[in-house]
Amino acid sequence: MSVLLPPPKRQKVYHDIPEPEGPQVSEESVPNVVVQFVNDQDGSPLAPAVNLPANITKDVLESLVNKLRPHDDDPVPFVFHIDASAEAIASGAPSRLAISNSINQDVLNHPSQAFSPEDIFVIYCSPQAVFKVRPATRCSSTLSGHTSPILCASFSPTGNLLATGSGDCAVRLWDLLTETPSHVLSGHKGWVLCVEWEAMERKLATGGHDGHVRLWDPKTGKPFGEPLKGHSKWITSLAWEPIHLNPTAPRLASSSKDGSVRVWSGATRKLEYALGGHSASVNVVRWGGGGIEGKGALYTASSDRTIRIWDPNGGKLLHTLKDHAHWVTTLTLNSDFVLRTGPFDHSSKIPSSDEEARSLALKRYNALVSNSGELLISGSDDHTLFLWSLPSRTTSAEASEFAVEKGGKLRPLARLTGHQRQVAHVAFSPDGRWAASASWDSSVRLWDGKTGKFVATLRGHVAAVYRLAWSADSRLLVSASKDSTLKVWDLKTYKLKTDLPGHTDEVYCVDFVADKVASGGRDRTLKIWKN
Repeated sequence: MSVLLPPPKRQKVYHDIPEPEGPQVSEESVPNVVVQFVNDQDGSPLAPAVNLPANITKDVLESLVNKLRPHDDDPVPFVFHIDASAEAIASGAPSRLAISNSINQDVLNHPSQAFSPEDIFVIYCSPQAVFKVRPATRCSSTLSGHTSPILCASFSPTGNLLATGSGDCAVRLWDLLTETPSHVLSGHKGWVLCVEWEAMERKLATGGHDGHVRLWDPKTGKPFGEPLKGHSKWITSLAWEPIHLNPTAPRLASSSKDGSVRVWSGATRKLEYALGGHSASVNVVRWGGGGIEGKGALYTASSDRTIRIWDPNGGKLLHTLKDHAHWVTTLTLNSDFVLRTGPFDHSSKIPSSDEEARSLALKRYNALVSNSGELLISGSDDHTLFLWSLPSRTTSAEASEFAVEKGGKLRPLARLTGHQRQVAHVAFSPDGRWAASASWDSSVRLWDGKTGKFVATLRGHVAAVYRLAWSADSRLLVSASKDSTLKVWDLKTYKLKTDLPGHTDEVYCVDFVADKVASGGRDRTLKIWKN
């Protein structure tokens, strides 16, 4: 008796075409990994280690971390990264691996092969701004008016106005809502080299090649009295006193090629005192919000290779930093953005009084410096940068907490090396997590804002990079270059987001506010870029 076999299974046919074979995915091809979520700010664990599939996406990781945060009701966007070990870095792996897709794709399958499924993955979780800035992709306006190269540009704290200074001795104000000219401020007798807004947007300060500092009313375009005279050479930098220290009549500090720094009263426009300790040109001045007992501090960088820290209430010298081997040309504070914008944030709330403005500005400042204090990065023509931790809201007796050696000398937290030519500009991100440096070697380098560790090199420019500007959410960075282009970089991937050609010559200045970028340069035109 023969055994009858069952008939073959009928094959499905789709429009006379056999059914396509689906991909054969093995469950064993995607391993499970042990993940430990930690806070990027202080390294504290957010929850016990968990076992997760390696192909879990970034969005799922984000929702998981939000559920592990019991004290916050509203979900917050996060960015994730893993630090490579010293052995992996020595073998050529990057110091930090960002997770933009999944652990499997971004870490396990990374060409460096620095991690294996048997490792414990310590994922650093960094909260991002709850708002998101759209990257600029097109030029919305090309504005003419200046008859010489545009040397400096700065948005007002609210982002409604833009001030530009030029070699034609004029300052021009532009309305950013309509992208049209507003006022022409005439009075300087030389190139306008720097413009600086008061954080309440009541005054605009400008400094020129004529050695004069002028104060202007941005509403009318008229000057407040005569120029502030005293410097014997051109003005290199300006800095206003923070609003949370003096909301009514903040003072103004000006630095000059003559080697001095002068502090002026904002109310009387009289000189309060001059600082004369530097032996060469003072290239940059910054007015910090920390200092001894939280009363502020003045930071000056000079071509005499030193950085000096002063008490702004009297002009006493507190520290002299002598670690650079060449001219110190650029400074940045991690509090630069909140000090520049004062009480104004993404909510567009307008303070009704000076006291409310002081309260809002102080709240924003404290939120930023609560973890790491006020930090400073200096850049020099010796191709290096230094990260400094500075005394903040303390007395001089407690200075040992701020990296002070015997003899009272401040020592840097880190030396940032890698650039092959002079450092042109350095800027902290608004949240203080990142720092970016631009150099004459055509590159932009990213650094960890708290430790100074190297993160990534952003390459794309083919000539010197002159200037950098961050978006308010710290997700985007824009760079201006001698090669006549602007480039927008994505901090999630450390790669080029958008290339913005359009200028016909070198781009000297750039600024970023809301979703608009403004740039100016040697072609004498101002360009507004947006999405």
